Parts: sequence; C-alpha cells; structure tokens
Amino acid sequence: MTGVLGIDIGGSGVKGAVVETDTGELLSERIRIKTPKPSTPEKIAGVVHALVNRLEYVGPVGCSFPTVVVEGRALTAGNIDESWRGTRVDELFADATGQPFVVHNDADVAGIAEMTLGAGRGLTGTVIMVTIGTGLGSGVFYDGTLIPNVELGRMPGNDGEPIEFYAGDRARKVNDLSWGEWGERFNYFLQRVSRVFAPAHFIIGGGASKKLDRYASKLDVDASIHVAQFLNNAGIVGAAIAAQQTGAPTT
Repeated sequence: MTGVLGIDIGGSGVKGAVVETDTGELLSERIRIKTPKPSTPEKIAGVVHALVNRLEYVGPVGCSFPTVVVEGRALTAGNIDESWRGTRVDELFADATGQPFVVHNDADVAGIAEMTLGAGRGLTGTVIMVTIGTGLGSGVFYDGTLIPNVELGRMPGNDGEPIEFYAGDRARKVNDLSWGEWGERFNYFLQRVSRVFAPAHFIIGGGASKKLDRYASKLDVDASIHVAQFLNNAGIVGAAIAAQQTGAPTT
C-alpha cells in the first residue's frame, strides 16, 4: 500500500489511517483506540504500537499531538497526563514501533490539511483553524504560512481557568448543555479570539464540526466561518501531509 500513515492522538481516542497525501483520501481503514487512562507516555506508546501493527504499516509516520510541540518534544501537557512535559514524543514512538515519526501540534496539522487540500485552499489573510474536541485546539495561518503552537484554548476565561474548560466539547458533555447553550459559550471564545487576531476566516473542525447546523445561529463574529472539509479526519490527514513535507528520517 502506498501513502503515509497519519495518527491523531486526542484526549479521548487515538485514531489513524494511511493517507494519500495528494488528495487526502484514506487508503486504509480508520482505526480508533480509546486513549488509555492514565494517558502516560508508556501507555500511549503502547496504543500507537498496536495501531501501526494493525495496519501492517512500514514507513514514515506523521503524528498529531495535543500539546505544544517543538522539535518533537512536548512542552505542555494539555488534556493528557502531566508526565508528557519534556518528553521527546517522536523518539518515544519511533522506539515503540521501529518507524520514523514526525510530530506536531494537533490543531496545527489539522490546519495544514485544510489549508493544503480542504476548506482553506485559496484563503488569504489571517485564517484560524479551531478544532473542537476534549478542549479547543487552534492553528493560525497568515497568507497560508503556519504560525506554530498558538494555543488559543489556553487563554484564561472569566474564572481564570483555560477558556477551553468552559467552551470545549468536554464542557458541553459534563454540564449537559444543549447545542444552543454550548454554542453561546463557543461564540464567546470566537469573539475573544477575534478581538485579538481580527481573522478573516475561521475553519471549524473536530468532532463538533459535524453538528455546526445546531449552533451556527449562536455564532456572531465578523470573520467568515467554514466547516473543515476533513471534519474529524483532519488531524490524520494533516499529520500524514506534515510527515511527507518534513521528510521523516529513515529508520
């Protein structure tokens, strides 16, 4: 099988598939394995190993990871275990699987997928990808160039806690909010981002992007809003594209 394996690690699930990086088409089945609790490096490395084995994949792997990532190292913990801080994620997964890994922030690679092949093609100015999952991820682009590791979901809300605790999808579920009630919270997040960045466009991705029609009436920002073409697969597709563009080292 040709193509590049993309793996998307989130707070609730680890997903992966082999991707045709010229089109974004999934060439294999999409495998999802529940994120282990606690989500320690050792446990998640085991899940990544199992996923690579199930797909019988050999070659470079792109990985979408839910923290700030600089040169393959996780600098924050986000919505996974605190023990990830300082971990060389690319080396850990390469050792676990025997395959070379390229690792980037999750919302950044989702944005790469959309700006390269999806809803962001041809968009200019400031474009902000927002991934709605356990928390709120963000990928910021200016005239198509990525500004990496801009974690807008970590901005403090009115209570001083990260705003994603208030407006992420976990908050919707934990507080048993209707889509309309949650949409008002998400709109609050978008308005704060708009005040700082004045984006021309938002691209909405992640699991809740599939339900945009249920809360779109609550969104009131000057930027145009686009639904991610790759929906919940944007992290997988973007990770594969990033691996190809970066050029993963050989094993």
